[in-house]
Amino acid sequence: MQIKKVGVLGCGLMGAGIAQVCAQAGFTTVVREVEQTFLDKGMQRIQGLLAKDVSKGKLSADQQEATLSRLRGTISFEDLADCDLIIEAIVENIEAKREVFTALDALCPAHTIFVSNTSSLTIVEMAAVTKRADRFAGLHFFNPVPVMKLVEIVSAITTSPETVQTLREFSQALGKTSIEARDTTGFIVNRLLVPYLLDAVRVLESGVATKEDIDEGMKLGCGHPMGPLALLDFVGVDTTYYIANIMFEEFREPRFAPPSLLRRMMLAGHLGRKSGQGFYTYGG
Repeated sequence: MQIKKVGVLGCGLMGAGIAQVCAQAGFTTVVREVEQTFLDKGMQRIQGLLAKDVSKGKLSADQQEATLSRLRGTISFEDLADCDLIIEAIVENIEAKREVFTALDALCPAHTIFVSNTSSLTIVEMAAVTKRADRFAGLHFFNPVPVMKLVEIVSAITTSPETVQTLREFSQALGKTSIEARDTTGFIVNRLLVPYLLDAVRVLESGVATKEDIDEGMKLGCGHPMGPLALLDFVGVDTTYYIANIMFEEFREPRFAPPSLLRRMMLAGHLGRKSGQGFYTYGG
């Protein structure tokens, strides 16, 4: 099917980024938040990023205006009723996601495809609360969405080949490269990335090396653009801890178990860039 109108659930960091790239790609886009204050903050973030691109010459003023004309914010569920595709990007909590998909399933027409931007939860567990399991999949974007070129298409055992093909074409229209994974916790990227990040914490925790030397080693020794501990601060200590727990619960393998240092940092509120303190200290 052809996607013309896109709905985005959530206007936080990920949701705002997803809404922005959809509108920039020419899709009529509606982004929904639960409260006006959250919506205003997300819309201001989008406007700020577009203005920054204009100032750098990456985007013309006309393109900025056209993007914003295709984008609308709302706090009403009903405004998503006529979307061809709805992308969920709310809190990483299975019950919250199942609740919104139950409501959307009753609201949207049969042709509407539902996808979740989850990075770790099981797709089929969300699809099971709807009557459109064949038109339900994962579409996992990466932060920052306007910059990162990758998107993971995740097929549950119920997802139809037609839905996957539609999502391939949609991803291409956004200017993204898509890779495909089966519905297994962590998919491709996090399945490989999370143990790597946790091992970096264990190396620090055991006193093998300083955080600076760990990061410098992986940057210069392996050609990574960012060291693992700096990346943890960027992703969020709490986010990584939460994903690791989900993966450990699924696989029961020690490599997915969060180190105690990660838990202590989370309890202390040292969450990384977003709190100003993580493995490193951030100003502003």
